[in-house]
Amino acid sequence: MLVIPGGVGKDNCDGVTRREWMRVGGSAAFGISLASMLQMQEATAEEGKYGGVGFGKAKSVILCYLQGGPSHLDLWDPKTDVPDNVRSVFKPIDTKVPGYQFTELLPKLALVNDKFTQIRSVSYTPIGLFNHTAAIYQMLTGYTADKVSPSGQLEPPSPNDFPNVGSNIIRLKPIDEPMLPFVMLPRPLQESNVIGKAGTAGFLGRAYDPYYLYPTGDDMDMDKMSRVRTDDLQLRGDVTNVRLERRAKLREQINAGMPELDRAVSKYALNEYYGKALGLVLSGRARDAFDLTKETPEMRDRYGRNTFGQSCLMARRLVEAGTRFVEVNWPKVANSDNHSWDVHSGLSDRMKKQSAPMLDSGLSALIADLDERGLLKETLVIAVGEFGRSPKRGVSTSGNSNSDDGRDHWPYCYSCVVAGAGVKRGFVYGKSDLTGSAPVETPVHPTELLATIYHSVGIDPRTIVYNHLNQPRDLVKGDAVLGILS
Repeated sequence: MLVIPGGVGKDNCDGVTRREWMRVGGSAAFGISLASMLQMQEATAEEGKYGGVGFGKAKSVILCYLQGGPSHLDLWDPKTDVPDNVRSVFKPIDTKVPGYQFTELLPKLALVNDKFTQIRSVSYTPIGLFNHTAAIYQMLTGYTADKVSPSGQLEPPSPNDFPNVGSNIIRLKPIDEPMLPFVMLPRPLQESNVIGKAGTAGFLGRAYDPYYLYPTGDDMDMDKMSRVRTDDLQLRGDVTNVRLERRAKLREQINAGMPELDRAVSKYALNEYYGKALGLVLSGRARDAFDLTKETPEMRDRYGRNTFGQSCLMARRLVEAGTRFVEVNWPKVANSDNHSWDVHSGLSDRMKKQSAPMLDSGLSALIADLDERGLLKETLVIAVGEFGRSPKRGVSTSGNSNSDDGRDHWPYCYSCVVAGAGVKRGFVYGKSDLTGSAPVETPVHPTELLATIYHSVGIDPRTIVYNHLNQPRDLVKGDAVLGILS
């Protein structure tokens, strides 16, 4: 079922910032009524308006979520003068940014890092967050999960969950075009039997869930994106555009004669939802965006003929067509073998032959292609996982067993890539220590990364939202990393 959300409503979010909420609460002690406070706010709206460097520059967001925990030491923060069990088995190579190296696994990204910022100091203290799903939940919602079992697993997705960052954005920044506002592909977030946690709108309601584009086929099937089905985005063969438009007019005439019914359902904005859904189907923009055959064979080769590469290409097509938020989940279960970033063993072979080549081609092509089309200036691109990998190979940091050719979970320090929409080009923010164990300069918490995303699309990160119990909550408890913006 396809549901298109309407505008912001007071039931879940009224756009009041945390700062304004505190001011209203404190003013009661001085005899200032809420009405008076709102009148004062209107008079000083421009003076106190949230903003700053990079605010509102992003029209769209593409989040490449590298679930599983990529090894920063073996990708883009290599260390050389370290013991053998810390040093990567892969050789360091120079990049376009003088003085900064990647490993030999990322030759294509090394040629385009003059177009993005790399943050080398993402870090948090893992209180209950050594588990993949718990860490994913924090990274994508900004909050820690309430219930984690002794084995580390979480409960399945719940309507009471905090919303995915994309759901918050499309609620506060709805699109006006007949296009899917939020698309998640090519598979759900998953660890073991916990599927989809942090991938829903949670207490915002299902109207703000992403459109889940999950093609059929095994995760090892690299051609699955060629079998995308969009049955709910097209008309049945026996229903023409003219017939559907006639039905819409008939519906309007019936509604006009039923004022009591209209009044009863007015708060649900059914006309708005119906109109948006109808416009989406009739426009065909989503169907066209999903059609990768419209791309040249050379362009598809550039992104990589694999699930991740073709998902990145589709993400570009979606934002080009008007989608606000696209989340590309790494196309493998977090704790699985083959192509997964969760390399407790077999690191040297799996990263070299499987995961790294897909990341290198897909992410480098996405950033360069957006830049060449003039879209990077209004599209924010983020590539990040839930944590990094342990500096020492063969040790246990999370209760897992690790071979000499493997690294365990490590949330204390890791890296991410941020590009576009006012993000500095050719810039490295933060610094890890000599072994990649901890930040030594400007640590960045995952909540601050989320705050940066909200800031970039023009939303105050401390905006107040209301949960399922109608309790006020910060959108995210963090401030934007302004040091990477220009």
